[in-house]
Amino acid sequence: MFERLARSWTLIKVSAGVLAKDKELLVFPAVSALAGLLVVASFLGPLIWYAAGNPEAFDRGEASPLWWVWVFAFYLVQYMVIFFFNTALVGAAAIRLGGGDPTVADGFRIAWSKLDKILGYALIAATVGLILQMIQERAGWIGKWVAGLIGAAWTVATFLVVPVLVHRDIGPIDAVKESAQLLKQTWGENLIGQGGVGAVFGLGYVLLWMVLMGLGIALGNGPAFLVLVGVGVLATVGLALIQTALQGIYAVALYRYASGQPISGDFDGALLHSAFAHGKR
Repeated sequence: MFERLARSWTLIKVSAGVLAKDKELLVFPAVSALAGLLVVASFLGPLIWYAAGNPEAFDRGEASPLWWVWVFAFYLVQYMVIFFFNTALVGAAAIRLGGGDPTVADGFRIAWSKLDKILGYALIAATVGLILQMIQERAGWIGKWVAGLIGAAWTVATFLVVPVLVHRDIGPIDAVKESAQLLKQTWGENLIGQGGVGAVFGLGYVLLWMVLMGLGIALGNGPAFLVLVGVGVLATVGLALIQTALQGIYAVALYRYASGQPISGDFDGALLHSAFAHGKR
């Protein structure tokens, strides 16, 4: 357990070295977050307006077909936004890991060139999301438990889909299959990339707010407390952007390693081999 955490921390530091050379990679998760908020507002606003005029529509106990169409449309648009900017991030990171010097324009150019495949993948993800939501709604706590397990397995299986789409000219279904196959070959159950990065940043969020809460108690209410809250929000947003960028870089590095493609000096091939040797069978 401790060895895995140590390897994860080492990989995070290496990924941070890549991000330090290309800080513009943070643009992609930042714009993605803003676009995601606009999508939520565009769907939630009309829903609130409709609910205010038709409260009985939400008191029937069972969702109507129109509601599920609305949910699917939301999932589709939201996933489209997320995958588009993630593709731009991964595309730019792939240029760096291939020995190049990417720009923001390079990332967007790659994402636009993959727009049809991004749409196809968004349709698949939205369908899976809708099915999981239906299971949760109709099967009670058992449904939530089952949906959670399926959702976790889906997340694991599709971790490398975007790097596959960026590097290869194949469709989204084949990309999902290849992502699952690469995970089986190289990671097994040791999904350090997601668990390690998530654990480290999760700890960072907790420590950040513990420190700020301690300072807030010491200072008491007043302008200083509001300043601390503002600092905490900005720091949390900043950490989230860095986490997203690091996971994108990590995914590209792992895909290139797993598929036998060369990796620039920013990543140590021996380090990657050591980190994932225990996941091979």
